Amino acid sequence: MFEHCEAWRVVINLEDQYSIWPTSKAIPPGWREVEKTGTKEECLNHIKEVWVDMRPRSLRELMDKQMSE
Repeated sequence: MFEHCEAWRVVINLEDQYSIWPTSKAIPPGWREVEKTGTKEECLNHIKEVWVDMRPRSLRELMDKQMSE
């Protein structure tokens, strides 16, 4: 969809799920920028490094709560 864009940013939503978004576009509601911009490949590599638990935040919290009971 935005393949022609040269600059990308890493964004994260309220469930701690990551994505990339073109720097030329406004960030969609429910998402916020993390401090990483660059090429599409650089941003995707950053996500691979930091997003090690792909479960949504709400599921992680529920599972943590159940384990502590």
